[in-house]
Amino acid sequence: MKTRARAGPADRGAVTVEAAIALCALTVVVGLALAGFTAVAGQLRCTDAAREAARLLARGEPQLAAQAVEQIAPPGAQLAVTSEGNSITVEVRAAAVSGLLPGLHLAASAFAILEPGADDAPP
Repeated sequence: MKTRARAGPADRGAVTVEAAIALCALTVVVGLALAGFTAVAGQLRCTDAAREAARLLARGEPQLAAQAVEQIAPPGAQLAVTSEGNSITVEVRAAAVSGLLPGLHLAASAFAILEPGADDAPP
């Protein structure tokens, strides 16, 4: 017959401390996972904004391209356009939306060939 050892005075509260540590660790993991998902969503928004801006610039509509980046990309995103001959490269840069991942910068680029009749001088 086995006897069960009783918890001594030194073991009292050990489960409470372990549970508190586990809850803190779980909170950190969930917070980082949410920050990661937010960063991925911001990256997708930058990619969509760059693609749309490149398409609009290729059609000769620079005002609409800047407006599209403002609406699609995360807040504070910047648009940079590089033109070489009849091709353009658009880059959209933004700071990470989540405050839990400082120093993370999002960037996406897109390439397009100017359509015939489109203005050759993007902004």
